[in-house]
Amino acid sequence: MDRFSWSNGLLEINETLVIQQRGVRLYDGDDKAKLDVGVALLSTHRLIWRDSKNHDCCIAMPLFQIIFFEEQAAGIGKSAKIVIHLHPVPANKEPGPYQHSKYSFIRLSFKEHGQIEFFRRLTEEMTQKRWENTPVSQPIPTGTGSQAGRIRAVGIVGIERKIEERRKETDKNISEAFEDLSKLMVKAKEMVELSRSIANKIKDKQGDITEDETIRFKSYLLSMGIANPVTRETHGSGTHYHLQLAKQLGTMLQAPLEERGGMMALTEVYCLVNRARGMELLSPEDLVNACKMFESLKLPLRLRVFDSGVMVVQLQSHSEEEMIASALDSVSDKGSLTAEEFAKLLGLSVLLSKERLLLAEKMGHLCRDDSVEGLRFYPNLF
Repeated sequence: MDRFSWSNGLLEINETLVIQQRGVRLYDGDDKAKLDVGVALLSTHRLIWRDSKNHDCCIAMPLFQIIFFEEQAAGIGKSAKIVIHLHPVPANKEPGPYQHSKYSFIRLSFKEHGQIEFFRRLTEEMTQKRWENTPVSQPIPTGTGSQAGRIRAVGIVGIERKIEERRKETDKNISEAFEDLSKLMVKAKEMVELSRSIANKIKDKQGDITEDETIRFKSYLLSMGIANPVTRETHGSGTHYHLQLAKQLGTMLQAPLEERGGMMALTEVYCLVNRARGMELLSPEDLVNACKMFESLKLPLRLRVFDSGVMVVQLQSHSEEEMIASALDSVSDKGSLTAEEFAKLLGLSVLLSKERLLLAEKMGHLCRDDSVEGLRFYPNLF
């Protein structure tokens, strides 16, 4: 323990933290040190120990003081330890917690485990000896008074320099990211213009465009998304904008709803629509307001709100009786079902599957068993 010197715990310039481990107690040879449990830090140059409660109590020892080290297995009521054998005390060593010690080795006792990884990293550092290739700019030991103040300032300068380097690297990465985003936006605008041009050609039948070519053009437009999305710039704001948007949604959502069994959660609709619109994204509020106008415009879609507050868009032809009958048939065939199992059977989301089961329960066709294993539905035999 007399190889340790008092330290401020700050890393010097060119010094890098390798690993740290909490719950480590120091032993002076076979004797327990007078220090409490703390944090052991291994850097490229030093072994540092800091008290967990009193952070001002910090000691450090250069790695070149180590001769060799070994593991000591844990026993009954004893923690695993790393035994470190040391060179004699150098003549110019700064003061530390121990002035003299009868032992030439110390032990690190790991109360919260972690000794295996710490031993591995210590082995790597002692093999590489990075302290020889990148010496720190200031002596590692610390003293008291003005000398300690100067070394602390050096440590702060090093930290500030690292922070500044990280800030510059972050600024560089952000600039590159926005540069890529700008290029993407330019390409997106070109694609929208191309899709509008194709849409106009199909609409006006300019040139000799055959029926097969028209079908092929429409398939290209479908892969690109919505050719002419309704925006506030083209249709103003307020009610008129939401009316035009509702009409466009009615056309766009017809096929996806039929593929998904006639019903989609509003969150799914939001993602699908914005993916198709490209750069002209919709806000959640505009989507809800447009969906509320389906019924007044006599479109084949409806916005529905379940008792739980879940909002869905469904086909007008999608009847509640069919949903209840489907849920009852599936539960009766399987004996019982959870929302997850029902979702796999129908190919729906778990959220919509649960709402269907709850609706069937509300109408008295199903009953539930809510246990630690989850919510399971059974046919109501009463």
